[in-house]
Amino acid sequence: MKQRVFVLGATGTIGQATVQTLLSAGYEVVCFMRPQNRDKGTAQPGLNALAGATRRYGSVSDPDSLAREGFQGERFDVLLSCMASRTGAPKDAWAIDHQAHIHALAAAKQAGVGQMILLSAICVQKPQLAFQQAKLAFEQTLIESGLNYSIVRPTAFFKSLAGQLDRLRRGKPFLMFGDGSLTACKPISDADLAQFLVGCIADSSRHRQILPIGGPGPALTAREQGELLFQALGQLPRFKQVPVALLDAIISALSLGGLLLPRLKDKAELARIGRYYATESMLVWDPVQGRYDADATPSSGSQTLRDFYADLVAGRVTIDRGDHAVF
Repeated sequence: MKQRVFVLGATGTIGQATVQTLLSAGYEVVCFMRPQNRDKGTAQPGLNALAGATRRYGSVSDPDSLAREGFQGERFDVLLSCMASRTGAPKDAWAIDHQAHIHALAAAKQAGVGQMILLSAICVQKPQLAFQQAKLAFEQTLIESGLNYSIVRPTAFFKSLAGQLDRLRRGKPFLMFGDGSLTACKPISDADLAQFLVGCIADSSRHRQILPIGGPGPALTAREQGELLFQALGQLPRFKQVPVALLDAIISALSLGGLLLPRLKDKAELARIGRYYATESMLVWDPVQGRYDADATPSSGSQTLRDFYADLVAGRVTIDRGDHAVF
């Protein structure tokens, strides 16, 4: 019999790629989605990627809904989650990155699930933000659950590095913090990450492991990412340096304003997230040496950022950055 996989976060770009990979590999897939996706069918770009999977609708924040509308008293083999909070704001992060996963884990155990594949993030190595703390808290719960687990911590996603394309097309310079060498990453495509996630099901060497993973090739600094984007556009590189102190000033102002207007508190947290990504590399952290180590960051897959930028400029692929556009 086919192994049955219950998928959370299937409507995101990585979730869609993961569902396609699961189906191609012969798994039976059930996707648990928000009720508002029920009537969209293939009208929403990308949802046709879920064709061949069973779609069920309910609330991940409601344990009764997960059991009743999701698992429906049936038996499953694997719980695979690509689910994450939309913005990383504290309330959203603890509700989704932590509590919703706690509910899903409990329901999965009741359904006989013996294995969970969790898409986490490499930035939890140096936790300073609410969403990182929430992800770490659930990682620990999963490790202690008794289930066979694989916790996958990818580096940067391609779509998160393409936000300045339209800006450059308008003839404006590429914005970077400092001289563009403050941070580096090994970006990975949705398809390559999906292959890695699905491979965790059968590959015993990845069981009961925390798995950092990046894409192929060397680590790229922000300046190098900009140079690749200019090359894809056929333009001469033009850069503008932005001081990190500007982010600090924005954070201070929003934090102060949050004392009077609560809605500014979340904006301050978003600014802190932006500062984190502006100053911390998405690579394996070596706590002994006190530095990020590109050589210790594993690579996987075949699509490079250069390939992706070429496809994006040529219109062969499109991206929807969603809430990531805030950065």
